Amino acid sequence: MNFLAHIYLSQDRDLVQIGNFAADPIKGKKYKSLPIEMQKGILLHRKIDSFTDSHAIVYKSAHRLFEKYGHYNGVIMDVFYDHFLAKNWTDYSPVPLAEYVDNFYELLQKHFEILPKNVQKFYPYMVQQNWLVSYASVNGIEGILNQMNHRIKHRVPLHESVVELREFYEELEHEFTVFFTELIAYSKKELSLIDELYKKAPK
Repeated sequence: MNFLAHIYLSQDRDLVQIGNFAADPIKGKKYKSLPIEMQKGILLHRKIDSFTDSHAIVYKSAHRLFEKYGHYNGVIMDVFYDHFLAKNWTDYSPVPLAEYVDNFYELLQKHFEILPKNVQKFYPYMVQQNWLVSYASVNGIEGILNQMNHRIKHRVPLHESVVELREFYEELEHEFTVFFTELIAYSKKELSLIDELYKKAPK
């Protein structure tokens, strides 16, 4: 899953959201120096990624892209699934997407000093270009994928995958909806287990 899903699945807990959002560059046990709630978000992020990467529905969605985009199909599918979350946001949250995203940007600004350096670096662009809201449109997704092309040094034309998004739109949206229902339940359970683990940990 991509940024928006990780934020949403954090149960509206501020530092859990930040940890879940910013987890990718924090490798191994480096998370243990961070605030406890942020640690929980990082652990939840890893659980979500493992669940997603091994799920049959996600494999079915991503496999449509494998022939043209190879192992970048998973990266693309993370963005596609965030598109369906943003597009259908009112099915998942009573807070309008624009308001929810603005609140999250403010949260990142408030805790800017504990963000990983690379997140601090892209934060201004993320806010200026409003990445999380732009997920809601296919044109917005194409723009996000175009930016990602620079990060992978144009090895694969990621932005061209909007052709497949349009071609398989109904199937992908249905697959996302079924999968995300499972992922919501899984994330709630795992965050509860992580909370229990920390309660039992020696002080």
